[in-house]
Amino acid sequence: MPTRAEIIDILTTNREKLLARYRSFTPEELERVCTQSEAPDGSPWNAKDHLSHLANVERAFVWMINRALAGHPDPTGFKRLGERPAILSYIHNRNQKVMAEHHHDDLETLLADLAAARSETLKLLDSLADEQLATPVPGDQWTDGTVGGLFTVPGHHDAMHLNWVEEGLRKPVA
Repeated sequence: MPTRAEIIDILTTNREKLLARYRSFTPEELERVCTQSEAPDGSPWNAKDHLSHLANVERAFVWMINRALAGHPDPTGFKRLGERPAILSYIHNRNQKVMAEHHHDDLETLLADLAAARSETLKLLDSLADEQLATPVPGDQWTDGTVGGLFTVPGHHDAMHLNWVEEGLRKPVA
């Protein structure tokens, strides 16, 4: 299980890299398609679309952590969906819906929402005792199965999406 200091380091370091890079993108890069949707009928994503996704997912992890701390038997909310293919379908379709809702938001709006989501994460982390970070998270598919582990996911998620955006922007424009 990561320590509080490790959690904060992961969240801070990866967010700083993400923000620095996004602030350096040209307006054309921000609007250019860089990744394909994983939803079957989803439209491609531009660099800005990844920001609304990151904010939404960060809030989802706060929700899961709160449910785990409350002793909910299904803190991830995935048991109701069944097997992995149904879970992935739900996630991809939800991601596409969120992206579409915020597709026309400007960069500053998206960054403010991302900052608000991170603030919620840090506020929750600050409210917990170190012992609570060891709380088990049934159904955790991302980390070591603890609340502390779940707190690291948004930081790793920032880095993963920044890599995908960078890779997509390096490809020639079709």
